[in-house]
Amino acid sequence: MENKLYVSNSPHVHSGDSVKKNMYGVLIALLPAFLVSLYFFGLGALVVTLTSVAACVFFEWAIAKFILKKATTTVCDGSAVITGVLLAFNLPSNLPVWIIIIGALFAIGVGKMSFGGLGCNPFNPALVGRVFLLLSFPVQMTTWPKSGTMAYLLENVDAQTAATPLSLMKQAVNGNPDALKDLPDAFSLLIGQNGGCLGEVSALALLLGLAYMLWKKIISWHIPVSILVTVFVFAGIMHLADPEVYASPVTHLFTGGLMLGAIFMATDYVTSPMSKKGMLIYGVCIGLLTVIIRLFGAYPEGMSFAILIMNAFTPLINTYVKPKRFGEVAKKK
Repeated sequence: MENKLYVSNSPHVHSGDSVKKNMYGVLIALLPAFLVSLYFFGLGALVVTLTSVAACVFFEWAIAKFILKKATTTVCDGSAVITGVLLAFNLPSNLPVWIIIIGALFAIGVGKMSFGGLGCNPFNPALVGRVFLLLSFPVQMTTWPKSGTMAYLLENVDAQTAATPLSLMKQAVNGNPDALKDLPDAFSLLIGQNGGCLGEVSALALLLGLAYMLWKKIISWHIPVSILVTVFVFAGIMHLADPEVYASPVTHLFTGGLMLGAIFMATDYVTSPMSKKGMLIYGVCIGLLTVIIRLFGAYPEGMSFAILIMNAFTPLINTYVKPKRFGEVAKKK
């Protein structure tokens, strides 16, 4: 009698995880940072976030349906929403709507869908959109509303702007050590009482998101911890060498997009290494590149560029650091 029992490859027990479940878990983790941005930037934060999310969802649906001719789209799995939120979190609260829409189109159209959609993109789509806008509209992308500006600022309205902590740190490195005296204290940086992009102003809110994702096992600790520890050590060495020029490592940790990038962007499943050892190598390199660009590069912030550079190296890391094959016997020396 013919054997009709077919056994598929292991594992046979579903873990309960799914793309949709993990994506919406990340959105929950982003809520504290979103609420803080609403408190400090008011209507501007809401307009930027809603515009970015709506544009990302629309462009993913339109490209999948009319250009790629796919029978089904992935707009309901939460990935486009996360791209929209993360893109918005990398933008100032007074950015004009039309620039946000262009950034969303580039993030989804070029950074994601041109490679085949979810799971195929080599670079983080939100960072692709952010860097494109930074290079294309440098003035608008580096005009930071002062924290506490509660109204959305249109193009024809004079904004009350303020220097960000990163710009003050860059001024000190470039020959003006007195700029470090104007840096906010550690507590202000922790809660978000400083200028910057929407999602990077409050380190505490981002750390709450990290704790939630670790608790729900959405991500592992390897990438964010290795980035933060590397930045702390490298920035600490530079600070000890010349405290008059280089800011303290705590200031580096709490300023700019470091926390946002380390927790929510470098940990992207698609663009980060698969093995734990690979994740540690990836995180250490991102931390080193971030500090190097901050201290010696042309831009005050280096997190976005560091993550994109290491996204490109992820396939090499995966090739170099391969998990041991199941059942493989170690070779005797």
